[in-house]
Amino acid sequence: MPKKSAPPTFADTLAQLEALTARLEDSDTSLEQSLQDFEQGVQLIRQAQQSLQEAEQKVQLLLEKDGKPVAEPFQDPGAEAQEGE
Repeated sequence: MPKKSAPPTFADTLAQLEALTARLEDSDTSLEQSLQDFEQGVQLIRQAQQSLQEAEQKVQLLLEKDGKPVAEPFQDPGAEAQEGE
């Protein structure tokens, strides 16, 4: 029975997208290859979006207290330094 390979990491997906982008920008790439690369790129983008959604859900779960989401305003550390000047 063949082993199932682990899904690619988010970083791997981005690296593949960067490589596809470079090939698509190359004027020597054939139309057929460009279409295949574009199709693969769309699949990779969907994978990346799924990974981001899963990460967001995990963060939301970690921020919940007593089953209720806790919203905290974002404090930019650079803004505090500017306010004190």
